[in-house]
Amino acid sequence: MTGFTGSPKLLKGAIVAVKPLDPASGVIVFQYNPDSITRTLRARTAGSEGDKSEALRLKGPPEESVKLDVELDAADQLEAGDSTAEELGVYPALSRLETLLYPSSAIVIANEALTLLGVIEVIPAEAPLTLLVWGLKRVLPVRLTSFTITEEAFDPNLNPIRAKVSLELSVLSYDDLGLLSVGGALFMAHQLAKEAFAKQAPTALAATGIDIGI
Repeated sequence: MTGFTGSPKLLKGAIVAVKPLDPASGVIVFQYNPDSITRTLRARTAGSEGDKSEALRLKGPPEESVKLDVELDAADQLEAGDSTAEELGVYPALSRLETLLYPSSAIVIANEALTLLGVIEVIPAEAPLTLLVWGLKRVLPVRLTSFTITEEAFDPNLNPIRAKVSLELSVLSYDDLGLLSVGGALFMAHQLAKEAFAKQAPTALAATGIDIGI
């Protein structure tokens, strides 16, 4: 007798840095989905304070920030005898997250060499396009602004085997990236989906007892 197989497949959230030359190194799939995500939206208004003629104008999509906690635990890998976990704990997963904030070491070394050769203008390293993937309906370009790492347990060699990472992300819109860019197009697709979802929400203005003529 087989077990019940009709339960839906659980999708995992992820952060994906788009690296065409090394795509695998930019994929961070959450080991456990966060229990909650905190999103803060701030309107981008056109009018300055006191300018009544611009009171209802919007300059663009809102500024959105996202906070979430990601947990890493090597217990299952250690129990299964995973050699990488035995040697390094959760260092690899932590390092993959952390390096999203670092310029490439190759570019840093190359820029230093160019400086020593007398090149006056050295172009700062550009971070890869980074996406927050939270289900099929939310794939958002983001900038990783900061994160706090709490290492909670260690093996005998002081490798962290359990850690919690508190991430702070800024959502990048087509105002930031340009509508014709890959990131800008993804954000516009997200906005179009949001507008479609909004039309499916029930409307019951009569319950308020007012009539505004709509």
